Amino acid sequence: MGYKDTYNEWLASPAVDEASKDELRAIAGDEKEIEERFYRGLEFGTAGMRGTIGAGTNKINVFNVRQASYGVSVYVNNNGEEAAKKGVLIGYDTRHFSRVFAEETAKVLAHEGIKVYLFDTVHSVPEVSFGIRELGCAAGVMITASHNPKEYNGYKVYGPDGGQLPPEAVKTVIDAMDSIGIFDVKYADLDEAVKSGAVEVVGPDLNEKFLQTVQTQQQNPEAVTAVADTFKLIYTPFHGTGSRPVKEILKRIGFKNVLVVKEQDTEDGDFPTVKSPNPENKEGFTIAIEMAKQNDVDVIIGTDPDCDRVGIVVRDAEGQYRTLTGNQTGALLVDYILRSKQEKGILPENGMVIKTIVTTELAAAIAKSYGAECMSLLTGFKYIGEKMTDFSIKKNYTYLIGFEESYGYLVGNHARDKDGVVASMLIAEMAAYYATKGKSLYEALQDIYAKYGVYAEKTVSFTMPGKDGMEKMANILTGLRANPPKTANGMNIVKYTDYKEQTIMLPDNTELPKANVLRYDLSDGKTYFIVRPSGTEPKIKIYLGSNAETFDAAMATVDAVLADVEKQLGL
Repeated sequence: MGYKDTYNEWLASPAVDEASKDELRAIAGDEKEIEERFYRGLEFGTAGMRGTIGAGTNKINVFNVRQASYGVSVYVNNNGEEAAKKGVLIGYDTRHFSRVFAEETAKVLAHEGIKVYLFDTVHSVPEVSFGIRELGCAAGVMITASHNPKEYNGYKVYGPDGGQLPPEAVKTVIDAMDSIGIFDVKYADLDEAVKSGAVEVVGPDLNEKFLQTVQTQQQNPEAVTAVADTFKLIYTPFHGTGSRPVKEILKRIGFKNVLVVKEQDTEDGDFPTVKSPNPENKEGFTIAIEMAKQNDVDVIIGTDPDCDRVGIVVRDAEGQYRTLTGNQTGALLVDYILRSKQEKGILPENGMVIKTIVTTELAAAIAKSYGAECMSLLTGFKYIGEKMTDFSIKKNYTYLIGFEESYGYLVGNHARDKDGVVASMLIAEMAAYYATKGKSLYEALQDIYAKYGVYAEKTVSFTMPGKDGMEKMANILTGLRANPPKTANGMNIVKYTDYKEQTIMLPDNTELPKANVLRYDLSDGKTYFIVRPSGTEPKIKIYLGSNAETFDAAMATVDAVLADVEKQLGL
C-alpha cells in the first residue's frame, strides 16, 4: 500500500479522532507533506521512537504509542507470568502529550495483563531508571524527546536493569508492532484499571528513595559545609523535570544560596524562553548569565526537559561567562571523582571510567594518571549501562563514572541511564570543593590542561530531514566506504576504523558491537574525525578532536580539518 493509500485510510478510519482528521485534511493538496507523513512508520530503534507530534505513521501520536506499547507487552509477556506481575514503570516529562502518551501506554499494558506503575506527575529519566530497579520491574517506559525542540516527543523503553533495551529485545518489540495494525491495538479503561489495582500510581515514596540514594554519591560533603554561607550558584531546569529533584538535592547537601531562574522554572512544553531546551546551547542560558552578573556568581547549572543531560556555564579569569562542552565537564568530573577517592584512600585498583568513542580522549589520560582504566563504547548511554550491569555480575571492574560528550553523566550504580540529578549535585559540590582551595571551575579546568595538554573537540550536525535526507545520509556513508579519504587538511589518514566491519576488542576482552560509524586518525598523532549518522534524529554528525599546547592551536586544527572534510563530503 502506497503512502497516499495510507493517508486515505487514516481519513476514513473510525478509529482516528476528528482533530487528527482535520489536521490531515489541511494538507490535502500538499503531496510532499503527505508523503513525508506516510511513506514509512516512525522508526523504533535501540533508543525507542522519537519524532514530531502529529497525525501520520511517521509522526508520533496515540496510535503508534499504543502500537509500541503492545510491542512492549509482548516483550514482557514473553518472559513469563512472573515478569507480567513485576510490571512496567511509566514516566513522562513536561512535553506536549507526554501525560497522554503515558496513560495510553498504561491502558495497553493493563489490557495485556501486565502490572503497571504510573508516576503521579512528571519525572526525570534517572528517576525512571532508578524506579525500575527499586520496584523490581520487568521493564520501563519513559515518554520524552530529551533536548529536542517543542515539536518533538518520544518513547524510550528500558529493561529490568534500568538500562535501555538490548538489540534482541528491541527486535521482539518491533516484530510485535509489525504483527498488529496501528488501529487494532486494544486497551483498558484507565479509571477502572486504577480501581482494580492493575495500574498503581506512584510518587513521593519512590522520589524520597531516589534522593537518598543520589546523596550517597557525595565525594566531599565537608566542602559544601565550608562554603555554604557565602557560595552562590544558579540553576535552571529549562521548563523540565529537573526542578523538583535538583533543587531538593542541592538543598539537602547544604547549599544555602541556590538562585533559580524563575522564568524557566515552569512545566511548559512550549519551552517559551529558549529556541530549544538544550543545555548544549549558550542561548538557553541568557537569562541565567544576566542573573550571574548581577549576583556575582561563578557557576550556572542547567538540565534539559527530562533531566538526563546537564550543561554548565562558568566565569573565566577575565570575568566572561563560558559554556563548557560536555567533554570539558566530563573531564572535570572524572578528575574530581578519581582525585576525591584517591585523597580518601578509597580509589579501587580495578577502577573503570567509561566513555563513548566520540567522547574526549582526555578522559583516558586522566584515568591513566590515577591508575584507572578507560573504556570507549558506542554512542548511546545504553552501552554504558550494559557494561555497568556486566561489571556488577563479573566483579572484574569497579565502575567509577560514565559520560558522553553530549552532556550525559552518571556516577553511582543506582541507575543505568544518564542522571542529571546526581551530575548537578556533583558539579555543584565540585565547584564548592575548588572554592575551598581558592579556585573556580574554570581555573580547575586550566589546571587539567596544564597537566595533560589542551584537548579541543567539536561536533557538527547536518540535518537531512525526510525521505530524501535518509537517502543522502546512506549515500554519504556508502561513498566513504567505497572511496575512503586519504588526507585531511594536508595530513595523511594513517588509521581508518570502520565500526561496522572491524572487530574492536574492549579492555574486558569483549567485542564492541557493530555500528555504522567511521573513524579517521591523522598523521600528527593527535587529531581525528568521526562520521556517524544520528540514531534518534535526521542528522549526520561529524566529531573532531585534537590536542596541543594551547586551546586556540588545537581548535584551529579542528576547524581546518572540518572545513576540508565538509568539502570532501559535499556538505
